[in-house]
Amino acid sequence: MYYRLQPWFARQRLLLSGLLLLAACTVHAANSGPVLQLTIDGPIGPATADYVERGIDHAIKQGNSLVLIRMDTPGGLDTSMRSIIKAITNSPVPVVTYVAPTGARAASAGTYILYASHVAAMAPGTNVGAATPIQLGGGESPLPSSTPDDKTDKDKAPALSNKSAEREKVVNDAIAYIKGLAALHGRNAQWAEKAVREAASLPAEEALRLKVIDVIAPGVTELLQRIDGRAVTVQGRKQTLHTAGLPIQVYEMDWRTRMLNVLTNPNIAYILLLIGVYGLLLEFFNPGSVAPGTIGGICLILGLYSMQLLPINYAGVALIILGVALMVAEAYQPSFGVLGIGGVIAFVIGSVVLIDTEAPGFGIDLSIIITFTVISVLVFIFIIGMAIRSRRKPVVSGIEQLRDAVAVAMNDFDGKGRVKVHSEIWQAVSETPVHAGQQLKITGIDGLVLKVQALPTTHKGTTP
Repeated sequence: MYYRLQPWFARQRLLLSGLLLLAACTVHAANSGPVLQLTIDGPIGPATADYVERGIDHAIKQGNSLVLIRMDTPGGLDTSMRSIIKAITNSPVPVVTYVAPTGARAASAGTYILYASHVAAMAPGTNVGAATPIQLGGGESPLPSSTPDDKTDKDKAPALSNKSAEREKVVNDAIAYIKGLAALHGRNAQWAEKAVREAASLPAEEALRLKVIDVIAPGVTELLQRIDGRAVTVQGRKQTLHTAGLPIQVYEMDWRTRMLNVLTNPNIAYILLLIGVYGLLLEFFNPGSVAPGTIGGICLILGLYSMQLLPINYAGVALIILGVALMVAEAYQPSFGVLGIGGVIAFVIGSVVLIDTEAPGFGIDLSIIITFTVISVLVFIFIIGMAIRSRRKPVVSGIEQLRDAVAVAMNDFDGKGRVKVHSEIWQAVSETPVHAGQQLKITGIDGLVLKVQALPTTHKGTTP
């Protein structure tokens, strides 16, 4: 019996060895795919989040062994930052965030992304930190600068205002968030709290010493060599990186993300919104012109789409609309400048407070606000005002201006003859006899024949 089972055991050992070899080859193949490099350069917004999410999805589908995010950012929007972090922490492909080149920074939102990555790296001469939520604004400190030591001090300490309490809530939420990210990969949670609470910042060498980052490298090739063999935790499982000598594929923004990047620029969104409003108003004042309404409608839709992706203060939108309405009202009903000045003030204030964040790169440039304020004044008060006033004036050209004008008879006639009006000679008919040189009032026009009526001899008309 034993001799019969011995060949069977040998076959099983051979099969098991083959399976282990196949698994080892599969793991090696999975770790030997090219590195996909993404680039974050500038403020982090909706387009950046879309680009990173698409890049990580592309790496998963194409079998890349590593995603490398080369980053240089002053910060950005909280919602976009959190979208990027979710994509990184849920990625089955390890993500390395590399602050480069020399002189780059990972400030504000960039600090959170660096903490969330499986490997955090920096180039020499770069810095990280200043992660306090800047939308809290300036002025007082987010948290009390000191803590009362005794009962007397506690009695004297004023209660936190609603504004201070709200600030403390936001700061504490940010601290908890970055501490949770620090715990994922064993990074320095105490300094992370300091970066949020005190806006602390570190150069690359100090960040490595304090275990804020994992490695310093002067370039991408050196970085891949230095993290080769490093163990990282990806979706709760340990994984060893094999990155030395791997080829690098650069993932560029596609046309959709580039267009989104343009549309989510607050300056572009602001301009599109105002062009849309101008176009529709011009179409309303001049129905049938088609072009202003078509262009205005397209720009307005694009502007509204952009606005819904950005942190908008709806009070600012309301003030802009009110300002435009007041300037139009000034054009219709001149009020010695009261409506016009009020409209300009409302328009400027609404434009300034339109974007509800102080994140770098997401404010509306003051020069653009001033330019469009001047354009609005010219369009709505002067140009449209002059057009409205000209419509109310009597007609001074064409056949219509002949009605009620004064003509002079060229000869005696009874019934039909010739008259002179505005230096022109016309055929005319009259129900009463007319004498040469007599002044006549034009009462109607029938084709090219004027209907005239004799004026009283006491009338002092204007000689045509």
